[in-house]
Amino acid sequence: MAEFWSDYLWPLIIMVAQSVLLLVILLVSVAYILYADRKIWAAVQIRRGPNVVGPWGLLQSFADLIKFVLKEPVIPAGANKGVFLLAPLVTCVLALAAWAVIPVDAGWVIANINVGILYIFAISSLAVYGVIMAGWASNSKYPFLAALRSAAQMVSYEVSIGFVIITVLLCVGSLDLSAIVEAQRVHGFASLIGLPWLTILNWYWLPLFPMLIVFFVSALAETNRPPFDLVEAESELVAGFMVEYGSTPYMMFMLGEYVAICTMCAMCTILFFGGWLPPFSVPPFTWVPGVIWFVLKALFVFFMFAMVKAFVPRYRYDQLMRLGWKVFLPISLAMVAIVAGVLQLTGWVPE
Repeated sequence: MAEFWSDYLWPLIIMVAQSVLLLVILLVSVAYILYADRKIWAAVQIRRGPNVVGPWGLLQSFADLIKFVLKEPVIPAGANKGVFLLAPLVTCVLALAAWAVIPVDAGWVIANINVGILYIFAISSLAVYGVIMAGWASNSKYPFLAALRSAAQMVSYEVSIGFVIITVLLCVGSLDLSAIVEAQRVHGFASLIGLPWLTILNWYWLPLFPMLIVFFVSALAETNRPPFDLVEAESELVAGFMVEYGSTPYMMFMLGEYVAICTMCAMCTILFFGGWLPPFSVPPFTWVPGVIWFVLKALFVFFMFAMVKAFVPRYRYDQLMRLGWKVFLPISLAMVAIVAGVLQLTGWVPE
């Protein structure tokens, strides 16, 4: 019994407690990410944004939560009720599950698996099922057509994201997300020029800058952010595949979308900005905990997400698909070949 407790039960309790803590932190963070998104957009348009509920409007997201939860969910008479209600749950659960393998500091991860990046890629690919289920179960031609278009958009840009990830993996030689961060500590341009303390030059944003741009734009399309928000396009298309949804199911779709945005910000931080590493490996930068650096970098990436929403006009659908297949796919394929060729010619083998 003692062995069962120490080998199985206690580790399970620890894992569940860590997961609950992560979910609570993530959900509260999403509430304020949403608040920040609205505030940044308002600031660009020279208006106030949310400023009534709570001091400076800080409780606005929680007021919206209460509104959504207390509204009556309406299910269309002809809908497949089981799939109709399962679709938002699938979207939300998959988005939250991705965070199980994301390290926010050295050793700070729920599941430290050595194929973490494949897990993230698989989870983000499965998210398209929530969209298709919602469009089909609504039993209406408009959500169904919107779901097909949404699925095409998400699949198209996953291809580019996959090739971007391959270029980083070629430089690292590992599928472990923690190993990707640690590789940016010791290998890179700063080490070549004899300035190892200048860690910011070791990060992959410098040698793989074209891939950073492709990843950033593809992440916008993958998470349905403007200018690629043709999946919802609330201002014109009445919420696309979610047109029949309201109250809590609609809120779960939006929650899943914002959690996916946070995931992409975290992935961009890990792949190109050194994760939890300080920009300079000297005091006082090394005195700051790694998790603080990680959060600051992820917030910077999200700020760029929010600014794109504020000043880039929405693409037409044909422009969106052309960008994915005729621009990003050739660029990312070429970069995979170039990176592999450079590594082969220089004889540099990742450890």
